Amino acid sequence: MAAKTTPDARDRLLQMADRLFYAEGIRAVGIDRVIAEANVAKATLYAHFPSKDALILAVLQYREAIVDAYFTEATARHRKRIKDPLRAFFAVLKEWFQSPGFRGCAFRNAAVELANPEHAGTAFVRGYKNRFHETLAGLVREAVGRAGEPIIPAIAVLVEAAIVTALIDRSPDAGSCLRSNRDDVLGPATSVPSVAVAGSCTTYPT
Repeated sequence: MAAKTTPDARDRLLQMADRLFYAEGIRAVGIDRVIAEANVAKATLYAHFPSKDALILAVLQYREAIVDAYFTEATARHRKRIKDPLRAFFAVLKEWFQSPGFRGCAFRNAAVELANPEHAGTAFVRGYKNRFHETLAGLVREAVGRAGEPIIPAIAVLVEAAIVTALIDRSPDAGSCLRSNRDDVLGPATSVPSVAVAGSCTTYPT
């Protein structure tokens, strides 16, 4: 007999697994913990996800939708007062770094914990990073045009480094550092006025 499931059981499982995996780690959280916290039967979980690996992949897909929605909304909000698209994006990063429960990039964390380049979750992370970096490339092109193409890979590396730094230092200052050094990275031809602010990496853009 097929297990009966409630219409929202899959969503509850995804939401709970996403929260637990991000806060405590994929390897530290077992299937039984997810089942208990989501308040579903074991048969319900396996009706939706035949294995923990399948759940991990589904959680990463779920997390991408959440991350994309957050960055789209937050970037649009910041661009109401910050016209430069890269500076607005860097402001979003700082906001994210300051958010409660920030524990770095969930996708990078997953790839490190899975430690298997052939795992479906690891493959998904590679695809996600390519998509994320293409979004970042679009912001660079919007900010400075095709002249910015050569430095797009460097900016992607700097963003990844800022995320790691924010996690290790438990500080959002890496976001401010990116914003204030935007012109140094892109070059003098792309400079826009900025003002000094105490505590920033060098200068803090208006």
